[in-house]
Amino acid sequence: MESPRALGFRMPAEWERQSATWLSWPSNPQLWPGHYSLIPAKFAEFAAAISRFQSVRINAAGTLRKEAESALREAKADLSVIEIFEIPTNDVWCRDHGPLFVKNNRTGEVAITDWEFHGWGGKFTATLDNQVPEKIAQALNLKRFAFPFELEGGGIEVTGDGILLTTEAVQNNPNRATGRDNRAFESAIRDGLSIDEILWIGEGLANDDTDGHIDNLARFVNPNTLVAVTEKNPASPNYAPLKKNWERLSAMTSKSGGRFNLIELPLPEPIHLAGRDLPPSHANFLIVNDGVLVPLYGQKSDDLALGILRECFPGRKVVGIDCRVLLIEGGALHCLSQQQPA
Repeated sequence: MESPRALGFRMPAEWERQSATWLSWPSNPQLWPGHYSLIPAKFAEFAAAISRFQSVRINAAGTLRKEAESALREAKADLSVIEIFEIPTNDVWCRDHGPLFVKNNRTGEVAITDWEFHGWGGKFTATLDNQVPEKIAQALNLKRFAFPFELEGGGIEVTGDGILLTTEAVQNNPNRATGRDNRAFESAIRDGLSIDEILWIGEGLANDDTDGHIDNLARFVNPNTLVAVTEKNPASPNYAPLKKNWERLSAMTSKSGGRFNLIELPLPEPIHLAGRDLPPSHANFLIVNDGVLVPLYGQKSDDLALGILRECFPGRKVVGIDCRVLLIEGGALHCLSQQQPA
């Protein structure tokens, strides 16, 4: 089969129009030690917030369907735009186990690229998760392109015009890259998502279970502008890595040839839950049609982050959602979701 790129497909930027947001309903109490009872209601709150902007498609198999429907009603979600699919998962991280959708600009066709997912380098069982893109392709009757490499949606950022940003901490980690043909891996990204240039920064946040996903560090808000988290405290373990990442971002150029416009986003203090320090980030926001949903953490950085992102997204409604309890399993709003282009 010809590659998506050869056939005219590309991965759109997140700010382009979407037909739906995909989620996977929480299903594994062991991954939320001591707090699982709080998760369905918080998840429903998030799904309800999305439903006020666009359609929501949720993977919730077996008995989870009734639980999801009940929680969504309680959260006052717009049930008329929510569809539940009988697709089982190991848990909630749809950004990483869901498909990376591509779109053909000539024909308008939407297709699925299906990459390997093995639980952030083997940190948890992901056998069901790894089947999700194929099952979604079957459910929607979409063309599917499969690639034999691990690539997680939270590990990449795209501009939609041929630039992809990622981290060495994830893509070159031995838990993902051992035995891999790196040239073939990068070629698959270029051909699968229609990428002309792959840009790299280094380390992720301390204690990040993903090993350093880009969606906790730096995000495109348009083809020429990035928001990037910074740490002002020299005593923080994040201070030096984020400073180096900022320096590398400052040297990069956009498709138009100029330097990217960089905007600082404050980094919240670590949150201690479930017996460990967890890494919150306001960069884990989700762009939806006419809106942006921003993770909040009950800290002074919340209002500052909301103000910065309102300036970045004029014309979109910016909504904050408390994400403290979601951090227990390693992520926030962007990590939980995957957009399907219109």
